[in-house]
Amino acid sequence: MLDDVAAGRIQLPDFQRQWKWDDDRIRALLATVTLDYPLGVAMTLETGGEAQFKARPLHGTEVGPDVAPEQLLLDGQQRLTSLFQALKSGRPVETTGALNKPFRRWYYIDIAKAVDETADRDEAILSVPEARVVRGTFGRGTAWDLTTRDNECENGLFPLNLLFDPEQTGKWQRAYVNGGDDRWDLWSAFQARVIDTVKGFKVPLIRLPKETRKEAVCAVFERVNTGGVVLNVFELLTATYAGDTQFAERNGGEDFSLIEDWRAIKSALCSGYPVFGTLDKDSGQEAGLTSLDFLQAIALVRTYQRKKTFLAEHPGATNAPAVSCKRRDLLHLPLADYTQIAPKTAGALSWVGRFLASQRVFRERDLPYGSQVVPLAAIGVILGDTVKDPDVHERLARWYWCGVLGELYGGVTDTRFVRDVEQVVGWIRDGGPEPDTITEATFQEQRLHRLTSRNSAAYKGIYALLIKEGAIDWFFHEEPISEQTIIGQYADIRQVFPKTWFEHNGVDSTSMNSIVNKTPLSYRAQQTMGTSVPSAYLPSFERHTSSPGDWFDDIVSTHLIDPKTLRADDFEAFYRDRTARLLGLVDRAMGKAAVREGASDGYAG
Repeated sequence: MLDDVAAGRIQLPDFQRQWKWDDDRIRALLATVTLDYPLGVAMTLETGGEAQFKARPLHGTEVGPDVAPEQLLLDGQQRLTSLFQALKSGRPVETTGALNKPFRRWYYIDIAKAVDETADRDEAILSVPEARVVRGTFGRGTAWDLTTRDNECENGLFPLNLLFDPEQTGKWQRAYVNGGDDRWDLWSAFQARVIDTVKGFKVPLIRLPKETRKEAVCAVFERVNTGGVVLNVFELLTATYAGDTQFAERNGGEDFSLIEDWRAIKSALCSGYPVFGTLDKDSGQEAGLTSLDFLQAIALVRTYQRKKTFLAEHPGATNAPAVSCKRRDLLHLPLADYTQIAPKTAGALSWVGRFLASQRVFRERDLPYGSQVVPLAAIGVILGDTVKDPDVHERLARWYWCGVLGELYGGVTDTRFVRDVEQVVGWIRDGGPEPDTITEATFQEQRLHRLTSRNSAAYKGIYALLIKEGAIDWFFHEEPISEQTIIGQYADIRQVFPKTWFEHNGVDSTSMNSIVNKTPLSYRAQQTMGTSVPSAYLPSFERHTSSPGDWFDDIVSTHLIDPKTLRADDFEAFYRDRTARLLGLVDRAMGKAAVREGASDGYAG
């Protein structure tokens, strides 16, 4: 197997992570092999089948780019790479030590300890610095100088990188035994117990045939890979697309880089729409809109178009291919289809950014459901310029808020993605019935009282709807709260009645933390409020804004708050009145009535 690794007959699929084993694990691995202990199963995939991936040689080999592999290593990379570097490469091993500090090491085995059946084999395996000089305790003096063969032999330390080189091993043996007659017996025992053991060591190998399907390769990799790393569909497609020979032939031998394509798209989206989050180009970590979201939207468009084409060719058929964005749909997304649909999806996502801004959702942290962006982008591609029509925009907004306030995108969403794409498009384009997301969505009054943190989609939704309603900041009062206010003035959701009021009056904290007692305000507005009760902080705002009481009451009213209840510090009246107003806000957004309870149940005081 190490010969195959060295020659490039065994390589890695490019979706595999980089090799990275530390010095301690390599020493333990070498001890295992020299003792002929079980190493674990390796797994390879024969090349030339459906699952075609760009390949790369194992770390530390000198395989040229024109060498085509016969097998791709799915499981066993860390072990085989470590063994190849330590035993066969002829170069020091690039590994890490304490605190993940990188260094280069040679590995030796103490002959005397190796043949001593009472000795610990782990202690016989030695890690030596690249210069082959081992310092004494606290860096004083030299414990071993292994820069020459004579010194190695004198210390009885055999360099393991010679083990598979018979000529060099023979030369080392002759130099060693010439050092004394007693060494013949030691060497004979060492030859039998270590060298012959390692040379005859067998690695159990599962060799998947080339007929193995791509999704099976993906599933197998996830379940048996000893590194415990889950295979990301995006990484798998990256390797698949990079191995597309037809694309390379059309583009002067250049491989298609899905990673670079996605990073360019995400970078452009993030620069224009903070709602899509960020992408760290150095680490590849992404927040907000993910590569999987993007691929799912493309798959929805592709399978929708496939179904429509089939039905156009086979009117009335009941066996049309399904609209879907499951894992298998992503794995079987051809590069030609990706390059055709991806630019349209990127354009649709720009429209989604503008649509969300029209609903007053500007930041990634304020986005109720990131998952709802997926079908929305697919719908945008399918409807095209139709989405600019005011009536279509209004319908899409209603569908969007039913999904948010009905909290329908919190679980497994693949099925809802499909239903929404087909039903929303049919509703808008063909005059079909309302989508299930609209008909199924309900909002209970009691839910309003339990919305206490931004972990809830409905909580974020009501925050955005208050801004959309035209809420004006109480400190920066010239115009309604906007994206500039939210980002530039640190606007966020703030409490109307402060914690001190609840502590003083012994009122239940659920009411204090409910969205009913919160409203979007700037940080300066919160500073002005401090811990004061409303009757005390409202005059402060009046003085700052130079607004008479009646005028400032109008500003307060933009938050769906009755200012009279604040001036009277009447929390119960405030809570009941605002509950009713927020329910009206929900009604308007969903285009249907929320479920009300009795008046006596509204206030949790």
